[in-house]
Amino acid sequence: MPVIATTPVPLKSKQHFQILDGLRGVAAIAVVIFHFMEFAVPDYKDNFIAHSYLAVDFFFCLSGFVIEYAYDAKIKSIGTLQFFKLRLIRLHPLVIIGSVLGLLTFLFDPFSDLYAAYTAGKLYLMFLASCLLIPFPAVHERYFNLFHLNPPTWSLFWEYIANIFYAFVLVKIRNKVLWVLVVIGAVALGFESAHSGYLGVGWGGENVWGGGIRVFYSFLAGILVYRSRYIIKSRLGFIAMGILLAIVFLIPFAEKTNWITDPVVVIFYFPFLIALGAGAQLNPKRNNICKFLGDISYPLYMVHYPFLWVFLSYVEAKKPTIGNMEIIIPIAVILLTGLAYVILRFVDVPVRKYLTGWVKKG
Repeated sequence: MPVIATTPVPLKSKQHFQILDGLRGVAAIAVVIFHFMEFAVPDYKDNFIAHSYLAVDFFFCLSGFVIEYAYDAKIKSIGTLQFFKLRLIRLHPLVIIGSVLGLLTFLFDPFSDLYAAYTAGKLYLMFLASCLLIPFPAVHERYFNLFHLNPPTWSLFWEYIANIFYAFVLVKIRNKVLWVLVVIGAVALGFESAHSGYLGVGWGGENVWGGGIRVFYSFLAGILVYRSRYIIKSRLGFIAMGILLAIVFLIPFAEKTNWITDPVVVIFYFPFLIALGAGAQLNPKRNNICKFLGDISYPLYMVHYPFLWVFLSYVEAKKPTIGNMEIIIPIAVILLTGLAYVILRFVDVPVRKYLTGWVKKG
């Protein structure tokens, strides 16, 4: 049985939560499959992995936990400016890479000439906005995303805001104030879910503020889990934890009850799952898989969607059968995972190493 630590759990100064890394990879893969399924079977009731949009809330909560763990005692010594530099180096190269891929697939989509409906100036603004994380919902034909060239960038936009808020405000406040903010965030999340009918919001021009509410609660909840040392020690390993996370994504979509299910999962289950994952025991045999999943999670999240637009164009032009898509989608997920690894190893990591060295010299 898991045991909740009743006193602060002493964490090693350089401890790495490998199981949480692995869970981040599981969530990223679920997001990719979900996005394919959105185009294959648009009705969420027919989507077997329909709740994978909640992976973003899991990412936000995990980010709060990790940021607090990594920088709570460190940010005062390195300074706010250095904190922002380190976060930009960690996150922004893939923002640029995803924007480039988005522009290329938009211009050279073999199944669509949608780009021709937009002037060169508009395309330039779309690309610039994507690279600089400036919301620019311009393509009405494709769901009016905040960042058409790479739609998942919307969550990075809110992640950056959360990081800024963390550096200037959250590191200074006490736990009592943090608890108040978490409760306010939970209430706001409940209202947003009741208003929209679910929590798959924040990505488009018509629901942009829903993304702010999602990050407000989940990022703060992740910080609170770490600060409170709410670490649940157990013998659960990565496989069991992966199943506990995947269960959420496989919850059937029900319009009448979804507005209740979503906030319950986000408010209660995800913080619990992170606390459980932080205290779980990793079998050394699973270390490599957790490392791989953790490594490719962010690249996969940031480079997959431009190719989803090509898939949608293919579906619209060729109208493939469900049988055909059952073959195409698994192969595409594997290929995109491989592409994410290649970009990570040969582009993202070298760029980050160079920028880190440059910052240290400066």
